[in-house]
Amino acid sequence: MSKNKVNVPEARAALDKFKMQAASEVGVNLKEGYNGDLTSKQAGSVGGQMVKKMVESYENSIKNNGSFIVDIFPFLINNNSIS
Repeated sequence: MSKNKVNVPEARAALDKFKMQAASEVGVNLKEGYNGDLTSKQAGSVGGQMVKKMVESYENSIKNNGSFIVDIFPFLINNNSIS
């Protein structure tokens, strides 16, 4: 069982899709559930990709809206990853 707490429970599915997409982008075979067999390098590259995408989203938000209000998942919605 994951010890990671989601502050907004309704976001769990979106976060899981986000993690799977990031893993796919860096070539890590992530499966549903337990992934304790990943190396530190693999797990770090997934987390790093997620952070990269969140920073990219933040920068685009500032560029497009001129504000600091950020939706961290617009790239998932724009790429039809979230229905």
